[in-house]
Amino acid sequence: MKDDTAVHPAPLPAAQPYRRIAVLGAGSWGTALAATLAEAGRDLRIWGRDAAVMAAINARHENPAYLPGVELPAGLRAEADLAAALEGAEAALIVVPSPGVRSIARALARHAAPGIPVAVCAKGIEAESGLLMTQVAEAELAGHPVGVISGPTFAREAALGHPTAATVAFPFAFTDRLEPAESPAVRMAASICTATFRAYVSDDLIGVEIGGAVKNVIAIACGMMTGLGYGENTRAALITRGLDEIKALAEALGGRRETVTGLSGTGDLVLTCSSPTSRNMALGQQLGLGVPRAECFDGAPVVVEGEINAGSITSLAARLGVPMPICDTVRSILQDGADPAVAFAALWSRPIEAEPRAMDLAFGHPAHSL
Repeated sequence: MKDDTAVHPAPLPAAQPYRRIAVLGAGSWGTALAATLAEAGRDLRIWGRDAAVMAAINARHENPAYLPGVELPAGLRAEADLAAALEGAEAALIVVPSPGVRSIARALARHAAPGIPVAVCAKGIEAESGLLMTQVAEAELAGHPVGVISGPTFAREAALGHPTAATVAFPFAFTDRLEPAESPAVRMAASICTATFRAYVSDDLIGVEIGGAVKNVIAIACGMMTGLGYGENTRAALITRGLDEIKALAEALGGRRETVTGLSGTGDLVLTCSSPTSRNMALGQQLGLGVPRAECFDGAPVVVEGEINAGSITSLAARLGVPMPICDTVRSILQDGADPAVAFAALWSRPIEAEPRAMDLAFGHPAHSL
């Protein structure tokens, strides 16, 4: 017999996805995000500088330069003209390497409709200013809500429909908290969700961005130690202590430590530090093996975000008085030419510290004087 006294949960409020979205940047991650959004039913335009690649996406439904062999949704349309890509867009994503975010945001401001939300999908800290990527974009996009999408997301796997999750973070104004289903964060999350891509929502942009930026440097460290011949104990130690460095920097900037334990921190850190699919770990591994930087990746000009940002991250940390010994070690190798074996030996013989910060103690390491 049916139990008429059963309490049924109230229906969840519906969030209206953005109808037309422009993705600016046709690298591997930009293409994967565009494919995901098209699969979710969005009217999708992707922009890239290479007209030949844009033509291939339209004609062959494939990005032969960055995601060869991955079939892209037929509804995904590529544009080599930025204004055409942004025409009628209700939201936009910036998916270019971190040094290009400012110029793309400036160009977007000239062509996008006023007030549309913009999600930055680059990970890093601007070297000249010390600003996070959303802060860089905000400086060029007055009147536009600016947020970030970040998480443990290898592009090829996401484009192939492997179950993937990421965090969508935007500021939550007073009105957003009254009507969260109308907020840019929730609407963007609703826009990108498919049967295999799951989005979570956050209001902590700093925590999300710091996790995404610093994990790349920690991944280079893991790769270097792997290249030097060390195994899983070493990698686990670097991941764990690297996570503590991320938490400390995020907290110093006003972010939440809780955020760093989520997808954009722990999740992304574990993924990037665990597979040579990560360009950051792959670079570190080659350097640890003694391959000269110019010969890494068979001499191809591969953009490695952790290499770009190691200096800007450690400079920012120094200004804030936040110790980041793993990131400092990586920076010393990449920028000062320090020997990886010697640098990591020095890292391991630093003064002994307590793991709980509340204990606040340190004393000399016996190996330091050997």
